[in-house]
Amino acid sequence: MDGPGIRNRFPNLVLFDFDGTLADSYPAITASVNHTRAIHGLPPVPKEEVKRFVGRGPEHLLGNMVPGVDYVKSYEIYKAHHPTVLASGTVLLPGVLELLADLLARGVSLGICSNKPRAFTEELVECLCLGDTFAMVLGPEDVARRKPAPDMLIEAVKRSGLSRDLVLYVGDMSVDVQTARGAGVAVWAVATGSETEQEIRASGPDQLFGNMKELHARLLSQGFEPSTK
Repeated sequence: MDGPGIRNRFPNLVLFDFDGTLADSYPAITASVNHTRAIHGLPPVPKEEVKRFVGRGPEHLLGNMVPGVDYVKSYEIYKAHHPTVLASGTVLLPGVLELLADLLARGVSLGICSNKPRAFTEELVECLCLGDTFAMVLGPEDVARRKPAPDMLIEAVKRSGLSRDLVLYVGDMSVDVQTARGAGVAVWAVATGSETEQEIRASGPDQLFGNMKELHARLLSQGFEPSTK
């Protein structure tokens, strides 16, 4: 099915989650998690274990990965370490660069709404040579409640000045679907991140794709002319 506003035409604004949607940043996140664990005398954990807790904010990540330790202390250690691995441990996922370039060429506005701390996302956007790509980058610091609350998407739509039915959100988790539903915007998902295709499908996205190349092809099939409404 298709969500509000994008049936048989193209959205004016496409908002993206970051980790697992636009980029594979799990090596960097895992490195900082294991650094934090080591400081607290805990053994390292594999990337696949860390991935399960990415996407719901650093408190959820560190609360599960560094259990029994004060979150504020853990986050200070994580935050100090993360810039040392941020760039080297993050790469764009296949098909993302082509999709973003195509959207921009066709006059579509782009943004990021992620539970990743905004400073890290902004630094990665620059490191990945995407500095002029996004009209806005929002993180949990910009709203009262992080995803799955709808606040971040509501704020992004407000900043854009567009109607919600002209907006599409793209993510990789059920939390992204829940966020979009609360904000009243269409949501497409890619199974390239923290959850399996079955887990994402159960949350009821408007469309689900195996990767960004498939999503791009679906957008092209709709006819690539943003609405003037």
